Amino acid sequence: MRKKICLYISGLLLLLSCENRLKEANEPQTDRIGSITEKMTDVMVHDITNPPLAARFYAYACLAGYEVISHHDQKFASMLGVLNDYPDIDHPKEYHDYHVQLTALLAMVETAAAMQPSGKLLLDFKKELLDSWKKEGFSAPVLNDSEAYAKYISKKILAYAQEDKYREISNYPRYTPSEQEGSWYPTPPGYFTPVEPYFNTVRPFLLEKADQFKPAPPIGFSTAEGSGFYEMMKEVYEVDLSGENREIAAFWDCNPFALEETGHLMVGIKQISPGGHWMGITGIACLQAGLSFAEAMEVHTWVAVGLMDGFISCWDEKYRSHRIRPETAIRKYLDPHYQPMLQTPPFPEYLSGHSTISTTTAVILTHFFGDDFPYTDTVEEKYGLGTRDFQSFHQAAEEASISRLYGGIHYMDAIVNGQQQGRQVGNWIVNKYKASLKDREKMIMAADKE
Repeated sequence: MRKKICLYISGLLLLLSCENRLKEANEPQTDRIGSITEKMTDVMVHDITNPPLAARFYAYACLAGYEVISHHDQKFASMLGVLNDYPDIDHPKEYHDYHVQLTALLAMVETAAAMQPSGKLLLDFKKELLDSWKKEGFSAPVLNDSEAYAKYISKKILAYAQEDKYREISNYPRYTPSEQEGSWYPTPPGYFTPVEPYFNTVRPFLLEKADQFKPAPPIGFSTAEGSGFYEMMKEVYEVDLSGENREIAAFWDCNPFALEETGHLMVGIKQISPGGHWMGITGIACLQAGLSFAEAMEVHTWVAVGLMDGFISCWDEKYRSHRIRPETAIRKYLDPHYQPMLQTPPFPEYLSGHSTISTTTAVILTHFFGDDFPYTDTVEEKYGLGTRDFQSFHQAAEEASISRLYGGIHYMDAIVNGQQQGRQVGNWIVNKYKASLKDREKMIMAADKE
């Protein structure tokens, strides 16, 4: 009897300790997750981070935050057995005074700071966070243990990231564009080298392999009038850029490599990547829906790993078909003075990356929030592009996709087939999520029986 009473008291003290860790001072709100991904985006803009790599940064940072949540709420189980090769990360017992949400946020920052080239900027941001939380009333022991716990989780996630084969890409031979007619090669004004030609060798999170959903090949290159390719080329050349079409193209540009000529200099235009735009939309949706911190962390994580797999799937095709961009083809075969509204990104044309990952993300977000989810997209406001209203995520993805035609950087088959690719990847990820929920429910039921 005495032993049972001691166990009861110990359990009660542990429960009260957990509650204190969750409730000390003011709770970090859901928007703190978005503030961190936004700060990551700012650093990516500073570093001119390419779109696939940006998705990789978001994914591992969010996984670090989510792993902390999974240690403390059985409704949010670990990604062990869900993501490819995901490690079994123990809950460290040496930290007692940490705060769960603070730890999750710090784990995100620690991971992003270690991965992004200008990570020091994120460490400066971490100091600002710690100072602000101290002013909000969080005690020194809580902040110290939260930071230590976060570093422990981040170290484990970074080890997982090191095994995804991205670092091995630098050992591959330099990609040389094909000299075959109809193939892609660098375009003005930057003539940048091709971006991530070996990204399909990186380990996906949920896909079985990069070409799991191998798309139909692009319409064959031909300069003959009336051919499928010639008609698509004309469609881009003759696109209507009046009124809203121009606004749509600008709003969804998302080209971190864009340049503008100033006198004799080429100056970079600050723009986020497509993935950064959709991470911003994810934050808007989580706040609007009133999700809890843990729920928002889960949604951000599934969107981020979906972006990564979407880019892997798309990039696998880009460097298989390595098709010529409209700007190059139109100047050579229709009009030597042609200039698209948007600058052409430095990688092959087919599939459309924005169409692929926008559709993938729309499928994932629709699963969490439903198809009827009106919202205002304010993500590009800080870049001077205003806001746009949407009735659903799929409507936004449709607009993002067609923006590539309006902008003069994609043919229509790359857009349509990119959307199909995105749907397949998105549905695969949602089905994986549903399967993880079933496994989670079985674990909870088994624990209850014990």
